Amino acid sequence: MNFYYLRFMIDLELLDYLEGFITEERKERFKNVLEERTKRITVAIEDVYQMHNTSAVVRSCDVFGIQEAHLIESRFGKRLDAQIAMGSQKWVDVFRYQTTSDCIHQLKDQGYKIIATTPHNDSCLLNDFEIEGKTALFFGTEKGGLSKEVLDKADGFLKIPMVGFTESLNISVSAAIILQALTKKLKEDANNWQLTSEEKLMKQLDWTKKSIRSIDDVLARYYKEK
Repeated sequence: MNFYYLRFMIDLELLDYLEGFITEERKERFKNVLEERTKRITVAIEDVYQMHNTSAVVRSCDVFGIQEAHLIESRFGKRLDAQIAMGSQKWVDVFRYQTTSDCIHQLKDQGYKIIATTPHNDSCLLNDFEIEGKTALFFGTEKGGLSKEVLDKADGFLKIPMVGFTESLNISVSAAIILQALTKKLKEDANNWQLTSEEKLMKQLDWTKKSIRSIDDVLARYYKEK
């Protein structure tokens, strides 16, 4: 038995142990939610000043089944408020970056196409956008939008069609509209958009840990008994 397989089996034993501390309803809830989760689409938020906007986008990620969110915090520091996010940061994997370059490099290394959301480029309207492979949606501030670096390094551009006098939407509204449309399209048109079996089990373990009070004491007792 190789090391990876042994480690994975130990995690399954731990999961079975920890699930004894949560209700059957919660276990089923985790499984049902994980069936709708995806990493085919991810979100990156660049230097948003208003904390409530970043937090609302992370909440939208949870609502529409996006498992990972990437926060670029080079200018204004940490921009995630737990109260506004309403606990969604527990269920969405949040990655933080000091620079835009770091975030783009990391996502490209993982095989993501960088898609810049901007009201000032008509290269592709939301209704016509096709999801081709892993897609990272970049959002910037309402006033300044995305940085030149993102626009220069983007593999494509995406715009929400608008018919009024106003040219832009609040970032959290834009993110919700785009995520709702693209996750619906993804589930209708794409194959293999769900998490792998291993990823689901690892998240089930993670979420179960986060649901148990005094988890450190529980884990210490488990490993002592082992």
